[in-house]
Amino acid sequence: MRLQGKTALITGAARGIGLAFAKAYLAEGAKVALADLDGAEAAAAGLGPQAMGLALDVTDPASIDAGVATVADWGGGIDILVNNAGVFDLAPIVDITRASYDRLFDVNVKGTLFVLQAVAKLMIAQGRGGKIINIASQAGRRGEPHVAVYCATKAAVISLTQSAGLDLIRHGINVNGIAPGVIDTPMWDEVDRLFARTEGKPIGQKKREVGAAVPFGRMGRPEDMTGTAVFLASSESDYIVAQTFNVDGGNWMS
Repeated sequence: MRLQGKTALITGAARGIGLAFAKAYLAEGAKVALADLDGAEAAAAGLGPQAMGLALDVTDPASIDAGVATVADWGGGIDILVNNAGVFDLAPIVDITRASYDRLFDVNVKGTLFVLQAVAKLMIAQGRGGKIINIASQAGRRGEPHVAVYCATKAAVISLTQSAGLDLIRHGINVNGIAPGVIDTPMWDEVDRLFARTEGKPIGQKKREVGAAVPFGRMGRPEDMTGTAVFLASSESDYIVAQTFNVDGGNWMS
């Protein structure tokens, strides 16, 4: 019960990695607020009284402020934030649109920053420190031919984690990140469809290819991420500041 007495807010928590984190945190004794554009209330309903769900749009300042206030009132403050909300798109460089660029940066970078900011302000006012975990990606460690904008957003998340970590540790707030590899979630089904359209592959082929290329021997599962997420949310990580941990089956070494 490493998170007993703590309250966590997880964005993008209606499914996939975010939902797996919510279940892991509940198992460790935390109260968990699952936030998402839609589906969070339904996801939380099956997790028991220590979970709540709320609609939250990370691109809308008013939604962020209202969501943070709601969670703080429900949970007696916020001790843990997981910035997991994210979107994906791909295109060759010559086909990237401004609309796609704006959408990815609005959610993946601005959303991460301003949810972090709102929760950090609350944590500072609470005066008891806290843990903030930003979800990056192995795509933030390197460029990829058709994924330039997504890669750039996740590189920005890694950089933001470093800067925020160095700034906020004086308040006892640890900011760190996780860079997942290829994780078999509903989001990756959409990624597979986009690659099929862009690269002319049959549906499912890209997933098989990336899974076979992982040194561990398969794609990751959301549950493969939870150990690192619990560790970074717990007191065991108190001396870790501004780091982003690769959890990718060996795809990237740094």
